[in-house]
Amino acid sequence: MTRRLHIELLRLSWREWRHHPWRHGVAALAVALGVALAWSVHLINESALAEFSSALRAVGGEPDLVLRAQREGFDDAVFERVALDAAVAEASPVVEVDTYARGAAPVGAAWPDNAASDAATPRRIAVRVLGVDSLRVATLAPQLLPQPAAAGSRFAALDPGAAFINATARTQLKLRDGDVLALQAGPHWRELRVAGSVAASGPPLVVMDVAGAQLQFEMTHRLSRIDVRFVPGTTSQQRAAALARWALPAQIGAQTADESQGRVASLSRAYRVNLTVLALVALFVGAFLVFAVVSLSVAQRMPALALLGVLGLTRGERRASVLMECAALGMAGSALGLLLGTALAAAALRWLAGDLGGGYFPGIAPQLQVDIAAATLFFVLGVASALVGGWVPARHAERMAPALVLKGLGARGSGKQRAWPAALLLATGTALAFVPPLGGLPLAAYAAIAALLFGGVLLVPLVVHGLLSAWPTPANALALLALRRASFERHTAIAAVAGVVASLALSVALTVMVTSFRGGVADWLDSVLPADLYARSASTAAASNQAWFDEAFARAVAALPGVARVQATRSRTLQLAPGLPAVVLVTRPAIDVGMANAAAALPLVGEPLPARPGEVGVYVSEAVLDLYGTARGAWLDLPLGEVGAVGEHMQRVRVRVLGVWRDFARQFGAIAIDAAHYQAITGDRKLNDLALWLKPGADMAAVQRGVRALLSDPSMIEFAASGELRALSLRIFDRSFAVTTYLQAVAIAIGLVGVAASLSAQVLARRKEFGLLSHLGLRRAQVVAIVAAEGAAWLAAGVLIGLALGVAVSVVLVYVVNPQSFHWSMSLRLPWRELAALCLAVLAAGVATAAISARQATGRAAVLSVKEDW
Repeated sequence: MTRRLHIELLRLSWREWRHHPWRHGVAALAVALGVALAWSVHLINESALAEFSSALRAVGGEPDLVLRAQREGFDDAVFERVALDAAVAEASPVVEVDTYARGAAPVGAAWPDNAASDAATPRRIAVRVLGVDSLRVATLAPQLLPQPAAAGSRFAALDPGAAFINATARTQLKLRDGDVLALQAGPHWRELRVAGSVAASGPPLVVMDVAGAQLQFEMTHRLSRIDVRFVPGTTSQQRAAALARWALPAQIGAQTADESQGRVASLSRAYRVNLTVLALVALFVGAFLVFAVVSLSVAQRMPALALLGVLGLTRGERRASVLMECAALGMAGSALGLLLGTALAAAALRWLAGDLGGGYFPGIAPQLQVDIAAATLFFVLGVASALVGGWVPARHAERMAPALVLKGLGARGSGKQRAWPAALLLATGTALAFVPPLGGLPLAAYAAIAALLFGGVLLVPLVVHGLLSAWPTPANALALLALRRASFERHTAIAAVAGVVASLALSVALTVMVTSFRGGVADWLDSVLPADLYARSASTAAASNQAWFDEAFARAVAALPGVARVQATRSRTLQLAPGLPAVVLVTRPAIDVGMANAAAALPLVGEPLPARPGEVGVYVSEAVLDLYGTARGAWLDLPLGEVGAVGEHMQRVRVRVLGVWRDFARQFGAIAIDAAHYQAITGDRKLNDLALWLKPGADMAAVQRGVRALLSDPSMIEFAASGELRALSLRIFDRSFAVTTYLQAVAIAIGLVGVAASLSAQVLARRKEFGLLSHLGLRRAQVVAIVAAEGAAWLAAGVLIGLALGVAVSVVLVYVVNPQSFHWSMSLRLPWRELAALCLAVLAAGVATAAISARQATGRAAVLSVKEDW
């Protein structure tokens, strides 16, 4: 096709767009919405991930190797062996502690009894404390180098009582140089003096001398990690030989900085990918709207295209002409979508930070970061969706017979419909649903959903034929005409209701998935919140090693008036494998005494195994099964050992998996162990959570005041009633899935617009037929009734297929995508009332849309269209 022909065809398309700007504008807007949603989600997640990675690099520096162990740390004698090795150029010892901080109190002053409710007293905030050697840290992590205040001593960095804070901690704690900073260490506060700053960004951070950190947090002769930089030119074989010479204890893992940062990125990958795929739903459905709009456009211009065909325009050139229009629609929509998505992402990062409800980037306020390569990819996706939507109309323009079209005969029925393409797609989708995740992502499941949707759309003519064949022959002439016409032209039903099938199927699937998930969470909350009141020392398992209660405090709480009984538990993190996220170990009293005790304490999945004498049994969450490949009856090695032990004393304890429990709170795994076994193994008698059962008629507020009065600082404890926790959890769930309601509305609206456009196109193609019916005496209302009846038959088939497809897709979402992405299982719940209301609403709206479209497309022009034949 020559360049001049390209230009002339684009001019013809431009005239069409000028005559129908809103119709093509809606199609471009559908593409824009899909691109905007997906692009904004990508921008938010990538900006947050980049900011979080930057903060990690600031905290971890740029070493060649990081030696890291459990929270209890390892013997600092290891550091001497590493630092003196000939292959090591630099080595920096680090103590890492997650705890809480308070400020604005004079040294030695007691915290007010009413601190937790006194607005004038700042609440504690979660901080990370890093103990570093300021003489070594500059070369490996310069952003952690303490910068003494202008009026302070140059040697303040060596003072064990000095603290250096980053800008985030300074802002949240409202501290200035010289103020007192209090750090929580168990039930006590350790008071330090703010002596300066550090340049590291990210969440609140406190840097102090490594010896001071060991002293303040009872980690004498222990380190959390060693950052290592090798001598330039050291080969991988020489590095491996150095590792062998160091004879590292078993609990120390060695990772490169890139591996550590990559692990953090992998934690949120499934969440980010699922959000992006969910956002692309609008783009997927938008392709059907492009299909409907372009079908209408081609139907209107069929005589012009036929005339061009007679004048020499080839079949391929006609197809290319239509596809060029689709590409132009896609480019306009994609460009608008990128602009809109950037604005949405900027607003979300400003007002909602970068969390998006996932909890993967706490304390991060990222700046918008635009990647040109990613923007190009989403632009191409938008154009591709428009081309996919316009492919069938383009093929229709290619295959038309110009002579027949010029005579006004239009297209004929396609004859017998073939069932094998639909059956092949449905079978392929079913098979793909059983494929395991690829790279930890349910990519095959996404492909299965797409195959099921396309296969269901291809089934529309067959279902229409089956429904109408089973329908009794009507006595009314108009009804008979509509029935016969709908059956004869059933191949065109795909164009009319493809959007409805896709949008309804996705809406049904999202409704069932959200209902199943919400119901599963509600049942789980009922199971894990049996007490009246809950109190915790720390909001995260990472901070639980420094924020804890002792057993005397738990006994004192149990003796308070109004308290019937107290159940105390311990939580801590365990690193089972270097390349995987840490799991949370939680203790439960007497869960290995009998299966009934375990079932009462944990929401078990399946039947547990009985405990055997002399063995230590544990119960693992579903995530542990998936991530570590374990099973009921299998053995696990847990790095427990005696608390405070280092080196050879920090041994792994062999335990047997007795059962599996459902845990929606910890995506990366949790292990429940009997409290007595845990204390006997570790000697750890710290407590983190208290469940309180109150006596009948007890005042919950009075009990809370009594518990707070037992602490030197009442802010060291957080309370929540079981009802409050349940309501809060469900509100968070509803807010997280609010976007699905928007997607459902957009999908249904796009589907109905597709119905209007498709039926309008068919009415235009049948204008001679309607003109003849008018000459035979049919009124305009009767013609509209015939078209509406045909549309109702097709829509009924579309609704049935959409409902069946939606349930099938929801099965994939609930039983495949969700477990493969987040390692959670749930039961399928079908809200039949909501689904029936949704289907009836779509059917009614579709029939009304068909009637309105037919009324607008028929009229006096239909009568005049047969004049040329007389």
